Amino acid sequence: MKESHLVHIKDDDKNSYVFRVLLERDGDGWFIYAPALDKWGGATWGATKEQALERINEVVELILQELAEDGELVPEDVEVSQKPLVAVTL
Repeated sequence: MKESHLVHIKDDDKNSYVFRVLLERDGDGWFIYAPALDKWGGATWGATKEQALERINEVVELILQELAEDGELVPEDVEVSQKPLVAVTL
């Protein structure tokens, strides 16, 4: 069963980005990916849900840094705000 979560990336004096990620059981662990970043390798895994969510935050942040360095735009289906955002998954 796939679960949908939001990943929030925020850095001071920069934009906030909210990505939808999908989390699914994969053997003894969890596979997680950000569909909006699929073509840049926006996927990872973890032994627990919490570990997978922590790792996807790192992956998303690295991809965003690379996109910025290359002068590429963030995909259109990503929420971008110049104000701080909070994402909560229940």
